[in-house]
Amino acid sequence: MMEMTKLNENHKLLTDSVGNWSYTVKMWMNGDPSSKPDISKGTATRKAIMDGRFVVMDVTGKMDMPGPDGKVQSMTFKGHGLEGYDNVKKKFVGTWMDNMGTGIMMSQGDYDPSTKTFTYNSEVEMMPGMKTPVREVLKINDKDHMTFEWYENRGGQDVKTMEINYTRSK
Repeated sequence: MMEMTKLNENHKLLTDSVGNWSYTVKMWMNGDPSSKPDISKGTATRKAIMDGRFVVMDVTGKMDMPGPDGKVQSMTFKGHGLEGYDNVKKKFVGTWMDNMGTGIMMSQGDYDPSTKTFTYNSEVEMMPGMKTPVREVLKINDKDHMTFEWYENRGGQDVKTMEINYTRSK
């Protein structure tokens, strides 16, 4: 059992991203990445906790969203994620919550060292009974740049609906 508590190279992969980041997010809610995306910006802070076993990410940004009257208005977006490597499952694990909903998304995934890419699978339920499988891809471009892509399974097809480009703040 004590062996399962030890840190390893997988935990190091996650803690390499600790720091402050700025980001630009592109969203294609229509599911057509060839169309003009909605673009917003924000900041993310990633911190190691539990002696490096987990990384917490807090995100703050601005998004244009329809208000109660249906007119588009700028709103503050806040998100909170937790990532780790589960030695028992031999999987990367994560949770995500934000001020756009009341659920907690849970995901599991793997890392491909040849492409420096984490791939997580999860499911979202934005409306009761409307469960959508999701694939999240995080590519570590270099020590100061990451690219995150979000794919929703729509009718058996993976559709890219979001891309976030992160740059480490100096």
